Amino acid sequence: MKRIALVLVCVLLAAGAVFARGGADRNAEKLVVGVTQFPPMNFLDDNGNWTGFETEFALAVGAKLGMQVEFQEIEWTRKFLELQAGMINCIWNGMTANVVDSATGRQRYEDVDFTYSYMLNQQAVVIRTTRANEFRSLQDLIGKTVAAETGSAGETIARDVVGESGRFIGTTAQIDTFIEVNAGAVDFALIDILLAEEMAGRGDLSGLMIAPIEMSAEVYAIGFPRGSPMVARVNQAIVELFGDGTMLRLAQKYGLETTLKLDTRRIQDL
Repeated sequence: MKRIALVLVCVLLAAGAVFARGGADRNAEKLVVGVTQFPPMNFLDDNGNWTGFETEFALAVGAKLGMQVEFQEIEWTRKFLELQAGMINCIWNGMTANVVDSATGRQRYEDVDFTYSYMLNQQAVVIRTTRANEFRSLQDLIGKTVAAETGSAGETIARDVVGESGRFIGTTAQIDTFIEVNAGAVDFALIDILLAEEMAGRGDLSGLMIAPIEMSAEVYAIGFPRGSPMVARVNQAIVELFGDGTMLRLAQKYGLETTLKLDTRRIQDL
């Protein structure tokens, strides 16, 4: 009986290994893109389909490479875990590449291999308009309560600017930080400027504004597992899409043309 049981265990383990390889192989045939709700980069349209600059960018790269593209919504704090587990094979969601990751305390390029950077970014200080006179410089942020997306570049910078006397409130998505500011639960939020410009001062968020405080420059790039051969292939596709005008047309469609910039240097050298 023990020998039979041992044989069964071995068969099950072998079957599990084959199944796992099969899943990995299926993912290797397509780009499984990890995204979050981040307009105008990635968001759901009225029909529940992913759209936005990054979405169309990914689809254009997929077309260049002859690969199917699938979008998988993730929790941003789990992005590296999802990538390492093979649940996604790239992070393509307005990902700041040249900032220390708040979850690991490491430069992000130490955890993943990045493509060329293709867009400039910086954090924006979002406040209630009624407090405009209180926020004019970085000094005004010290000791305040700030909201930012947990695991984001915003969190790293937020903790730094408020200092030890300040307080950090984490959210699961950048969009949720607007709610915290609007409700008066925090003094300000640190949000990618592209999202801040898209939403602050509009609709239910009409009482919010971007404070005139300049933050350090950042760049967006696409993250792949370390050693992935896809980086070189995607880099070539990116160069071609910049060259044929596709990237500019997409950027103009979403009002992002002033932030579009191709840089073929390594992220480490920026």
